[in-house]
Amino acid sequence: MSDDAASKGEGKVHRAGVVAILGRPNAGKSTLLNELLGEKLAIVTAKPQTTRSRLLGILTLDDAQLLLLDTPGMHSGGKALNLALNDLVDQAAADCDVAVLLVDLKTGWGDDYAELLKTLLKRRTPVLLVGNKADLPGAVNAAWPPAGVDAAHEILQISARTGEGVGRLLATLVKILPEAPALYPEDQISDRPMRFLAAELVREAAMEVLSQEIPYSLAVDVVEYKEDRPGLTRIRADLLVERATQKQIVIGTGGAVIKKIGIRARREIEKRVEQKVHLELWVKVEPKWSKRPKRLKSLGYS
Repeated sequence: MSDDAASKGEGKVHRAGVVAILGRPNAGKSTLLNELLGEKLAIVTAKPQTTRSRLLGILTLDDAQLLLLDTPGMHSGGKALNLALNDLVDQAAADCDVAVLLVDLKTGWGDDYAELLKTLLKRRTPVLLVGNKADLPGAVNAAWPPAGVDAAHEILQISARTGEGVGRLLATLVKILPEAPALYPEDQISDRPMRFLAAELVREAAMEVLSQEIPYSLAVDVVEYKEDRPGLTRIRADLLVERATQKQIVIGTGGAVIKKIGIRARREIEKRVEQKVHLELWVKVEPKWSKRPKRLKSLGYS
């Protein structure tokens, strides 16, 4: 490196840190994560509670590295699965360098957001209050921004779906991240193994294919993931349900439903691994899997 080049590099600030994306179910957190990354990492469906785990997306820029945490939606409920998901939200809020409170402009602000904002400010965590889905008719109204949120670092309005306003959000995040070196290699996009991401893509396909009720009683356990043949990834996964009647619905008449799920999931996994995938799916009845903390942990939901 020449002396001139070295002198130009001197004093250049690099920033890095954890950005937690927090909000209610269906606020658009996973869509925002994917938009910021510029590619699909988090699964997205129209059904609430699609996200069941914390998912780290790593965005590396010339002058910053953002560790973007997608989190489950904040919600009430005393079941083991609900408690585990709420714990993940609490942990992300406690450990982040910057918090993005993502609010669906159609459903608006509420006591749950106000309480979380209060907690974050007490910890002196910088908070960006972000109204999402600005592209939807009637989304923006006199109730936005909500009253009493002056302590937020900045109030923004975006559409994660179209990308409107996301560039400004990203620039704001970079400015308020702490000065720090990059924590991950620049070509790494997540800390999750492909085995976990494959399970999520199978679950996404199942949620898209199945009725409203079944997806919340369903989990995916990848029991075999092999890359021992050139150009081919072999995956065997169990679709876990809690009752025998649910198993019949997931399989479908003559196996039609499980076949449809497999076709969708295989297509998405092949995009991620960039090679052919042999995907074998089985449906397994596992009563009360969602009520067993150890099983939730083994599935990556805690």
